[in-house]
Parts: sequence; C-alpha cells; structure tokens
Amino acid sequence: MMDYENLFSTIAELVMRHSPSGAEAEIDRLLATKFKALDRIHEQDQAGNIFVFVEGMDTSRSIAITAHKDEIGGIVKKVRDDGKIEIGKLGGSFPWVYGEGVVDLLGDKALVSGILSFGSRHVSHQSPQKVQQDEKPLLWQNAWVETKRTKSELLASGIRPGTRMVVGKHRKTPFRMDNYIASYTLDNKASLAILLELAKNLEKPRVNVYLVASAKEEVGGIGALHFTQRHDIESLIALEICPIASEYPVESDLNPVLLSQDGYGLYDEELNLAIVDAAQRCAIDLQFAALSGFGSDGSLSMKSGHVPRAACLSFPTENTHGFEIAHLGAIQSCAKVLLEFCQTER
Repeated sequence: MMDYENLFSTIAELVMRHSPSGAEAEIDRLLATKFKALDRIHEQDQAGNIFVFVEGMDTSRSIAITAHKDEIGGIVKKVRDDGKIEIGKLGGSFPWVYGEGVVDLLGDKALVSGILSFGSRHVSHQSPQKVQQDEKPLLWQNAWVETKRTKSELLASGIRPGTRMVVGKHRKTPFRMDNYIASYTLDNKASLAILLELAKNLEKPRVNVYLVASAKEEVGGIGALHFTQRHDIESLIALEICPIASEYPVESDLNPVLLSQDGYGLYDEELNLAIVDAAQRCAIDLQFAALSGFGSDGSLSMKSGHVPRAACLSFPTENTHGFEIAHLGAIQSCAKVLLEFCQTER
C-alpha cells in the first residue's frame, strides 16, 4: 500500500485538476495517464464515466466500485454589461464556504480567473450587502465574480451562461497537517486515489470488478445511473467522504465509516456485513453511521433499481464540501478493506 507521502502527493495531483460536474476533461486526461502507467486498459462511456475492468476468477458475476470524479462549484447565470458575472449553485456549494478569493471560470476557449466578491464591509444600510453582516445568510444571488474584463472580452473567451466556476488553483493546493490532509475537493479526489490504488494492486479477484471513476455524481449521480443501467452489476460499493458532525457518532481517525442509511434510503445489510468481515481480516475497525443530508452513487443506483445491493465505504471528513480535512490513514484503510473484499467476495 502507498505510504502517506505518496498518498498525499497523489491526492494533491488529483485536486489540482479541475472537474466541475459536466466539465471534467482535465481530470479525465490525468486519469487516462494514470491508468496507462499502471498498464490498465480503460474505457470512457457516453456519460463520461472512466472505468477499468478487472476479470475475476468467476467471470459470470460482476461488482462495481465507484469514486466520482466531479467536484462542486458554480455555474454562470449571466455576464453583466459591466463585466461582472452572476453565479448559480452547482452541486452542494455555498459562497460563504469559499469566501472572497480567486475562482477559475472554465471558458470554451480559455480559463479566466476572477475574484468571488461580496462587496465592501465599511458600509451602511444604504448598501445591500449590509444585511449579510447583521441579518441574513450569504447566498449566491448576493455574490458575483469580478474579472476586470469587458463583456465582449469575456464572451470571446467563451464565458457564457452555463460556464463552470471552481475554486481557483491559486488557492487550491492541499495542506499537510501531520497525518491529515486539508484541501478543497477531497470529495472526491481522495476517493479517486483509492480507486487508483485498487487498479495498481487488484489481481484476479473472486468476481469481475469494474473500477469506475463516475461522472456528474454531484448533480444526481448521472454517471453511475448510466453505467449501472448498461452493465449487469450485482453489487456496487461507492467510495465517499463521511461528514463529521455532532449528530453523527463519527470520529476523525484512521477508521473508515460504513453507512447504513442516507437521504436516498437504506444500504444492503448483507453486503455491509461482508465488508465488515473483510475489514476484520485486515485488523481494521470500521465506524458506522446513518446520514440524512447525503447521497452516493450506491444509494442512487439501488433506489433506481439498477443494482440489487449497494454499500458506501467512506473516510471521516471535517468541513465537508468546504476546505475538507481527513486522516490519510482512513483513506488508506479504505483501499486495504476493498482490496481484501475483492479477493474474497463469494
């Protein structure tokens, strides 16, 4: 298994590739390079999923392990005449989480960086942003992106309604805190690192395994739904973050979290118990949680009737959908558990 230094480096490389939902070409190129370096043949389907097929000893059965490759962000709603850009929500993003600072707009012809802006603080009630200081939460309609470019210059760069916005690379570099990694988009770039580790080490599993870097998960699990509709999958395990909050019995340590329920329904108990058995053989203690405001490729695919069984193995994460913090050991442990599971699944 990867040591913490290599794991941190891999996640950092993934984080620095933009991949807002539906505009995932930059991370696609890196994943293609990574799979090629591992001597793994990969495919990309019409929904944008990138996947590797690992043939099992029993070729009549198949499971899938997914890690979504898209990240949350914003979407351009309007380019104003003065060059300021109005932004809408893309996935579970909030402007107050990002704060004022550099964001990148992925234009059709060029990347344009600007400043996510909320207006000056030294104002009275005559200025509309005063209410955000005293009374109301900051919403996307109260924010804008300042580029100091004209509308015609922005349009020439391909900045238009529908253009994706993400946190700028200027402030996206991950930060190491002893055995922890802190970064934007650990959801779900750290899970992609787990998927790559499985691609490196998984040989002759008990059944066929599809390793899927799924597309457009943050906007409805679109990639996973497309994939599971077109492949005969008996079990799907989604790799995810798990929020650390006072309402959940989850601690920020080396132990991954296995979900029993989320906002889309129950996970399969039989599959969960098989994952627990695999963890015990690795001498890894799992944590357990039932979440509310959460969903995954697994729960969405099972609710749709595309797979009969689904599970979600996750690593505890602080500040989810913000500047996230996770223990590198928990991320590594997810890979160990799944490698054992694939080698022994019956």
